[in-house]
Amino acid sequence: METRDAGRSPVWLLTAWGATRLVLLLFVLKVLVFPGPDVTGDVSVIYRDWSDVLRTGTFPLSDVTWQYPPAAALAVLSPALLPFLEYATAFFVLACATDAAVLALLWRAGRGAGRSPRGAWVWVAGVPLLGPTVYARYDVMVTAVAVAALLAAGRHPRVAGALAALGALLKVWPALVLVGMRGRAPWIAAAVGGAGLAALFAVSMPGAFAFLTFQRERGVEVESLGSLVFHVARHFGWEGGVLLNYGSMEFLGPHVDTVGTVALGLSAVAFGWLLLWRLRASRPTAPRFAAHTAADAAFVAVLMFTVTSRVISPQYLVWLVGLGAVCRCFRATRMRVPVGLVLAATPLTLLEFPLLFADVVASSPLGITLLFVRNGLLVTATLLGAHALWRGTLHRGATPTPTEPPDRTTTPANTPTGTP
Repeated sequence: METRDAGRSPVWLLTAWGATRLVLLLFVLKVLVFPGPDVTGDVSVIYRDWSDVLRTGTFPLSDVTWQYPPAAALAVLSPALLPFLEYATAFFVLACATDAAVLALLWRAGRGAGRSPRGAWVWVAGVPLLGPTVYARYDVMVTAVAVAALLAAGRHPRVAGALAALGALLKVWPALVLVGMRGRAPWIAAAVGGAGLAALFAVSMPGAFAFLTFQRERGVEVESLGSLVFHVARHFGWEGGVLLNYGSMEFLGPHVDTVGTVALGLSAVAFGWLLLWRLRASRPTAPRFAAHTAADAAFVAVLMFTVTSRVISPQYLVWLVGLGAVCRCFRATRMRVPVGLVLAATPLTLLEFPLLFADVVASSPLGITLLFVRNGLLVTATLLGAHALWRGTLHRGATPTPTEPPDRTTTPANTPTGTP
């Protein structure tokens, strides 16, 4: 029976993936009409215009909505790989192909002793719950790089570091996957590779790092945790409002700067907690990292910086689903409940954008309730994940589970790692 189930599992997995991704493609190609605002405009208008500028050898310096590190140009220019298709169609096809590549990585990672196919199922189920926005942004491509980096960490730490650096130059947050990687090799590879690629962009294309200024000047986006202050305050006479600012709907008005500063302070606290965890976990007396530690730490780190950010765009959930899927590839992961909470937050994210986005922008009772519940799930996942990571790696008596060998960087060369 076990053999038959094992052989049948990939069939069901691929069937579910194929069916759900076909529906996503039909939506973004507008064969089917998805309710709410059109989410494909970013690709068909903004990305395409950026692509035209990038092909001239410069970044779109006059466009404040360009808020991405320089390697984002690679994603924006990627439809040129399919010159026989119109720009937007090519982008959607490449996003779907990247989605398939992530599934292949997760399926392979879930095989073997101490591993689980649940990681692949988290990806298959979580992505369509976010609706067509997944294929209408380049975040699935960034997530693929971060997933590959985490899965390479055990046997190929230098490759993992190089991939983390590439991811960071695509959209910054993949740098966080390094936080739980043991040893110097991934950090050195990330530093060298990142510096080299950044220098290449800096000398070859003007404005490679103009995005830093644009990000600093942003307000508080209407879907973020901090935005709840103003959603409620609007019902008590707050004099500010919501405007399209730097490419997203943001609160502007009295005390917005204060809430933004508090958000940055919370991000600093999160960074300090991660640094403290890393320093304590690296002590000689601390338990050795298990194979799942890098994935667990990356998931918690990205959760922390997501909930403390001034912006929580719907596509941010793609990051969390991808990292959560890597965690669930390991039977010993301590992130089962936090990953489940993130999955519960994904359909609520689809409801608040694009289906009921007008209610969110208008701060209606329904819109506020959706944000309270969705953001509450993410905050709960963050707190539970941080607690589990701390106890799992630093608590007295915590040791890697005997059914799952520690990461190769902390085991003798002749000890099998179980990492694909």
